[in-house]
Amino acid sequence: MSGHGSSATKRLSLSGILIALTVITLFIASIAPTNKLALYALSSFFTAVIVIEFGIKTGWVFYISSSMLSLLIIQNKIRIVPYIAFFGLYGIVKFYTERLGNIVLEYVLKIIYFNVCLYASIQLVKELFAIKPPQWLPWWAIIAGFQVVFLLYDYVYTLFVQYYNQKLRKLLRI
Repeated sequence: MSGHGSSATKRLSLSGILIALTVITLFIASIAPTNKLALYALSSFFTAVIVIEFGIKTGWVFYISSSMLSLLIIQNKIRIVPYIAFFGLYGIVKFYTERLGNIVLEYVLKIIYFNVCLYASIQLVKELFAIKPPQWLPWWAIIAGFQVVFLLYDYVYTLFVQYYNQKLRKLLRI
């Protein structure tokens, strides 16, 4: 077998396994009564593995494929929106921003991306469900809290990438 065929086989095999894990994670998030945010975060880490192993183009294909397969399989389509709109894309956004080499610009761009997603989510929730924040908790406080959670998520994502590169990648022998 040529090296190219072996590489294509590895790409297809790992992508298939990680797409399955993504869909399973999203399915559990769609039915779980709690811990949905943690499951969405977990589902986003699989994109990072694909980008690390096979590059950004394969990362895009992985994101699109996992999103489409999730839409086909998971019954409650609204539960897939967080993955499609934010979590599934985040590994790709992180890749592009972190290759700029300017940590201040990286965080500015990541926070802009997050805030655009957050704004769209808030508008969607307000329109679809007519939800208003409690009187004692204004929107700006909710948004500030989400900013902190996002920065924590980005930090944990970075830790996962480092752990994958230092430990898991050797175990997989890709």
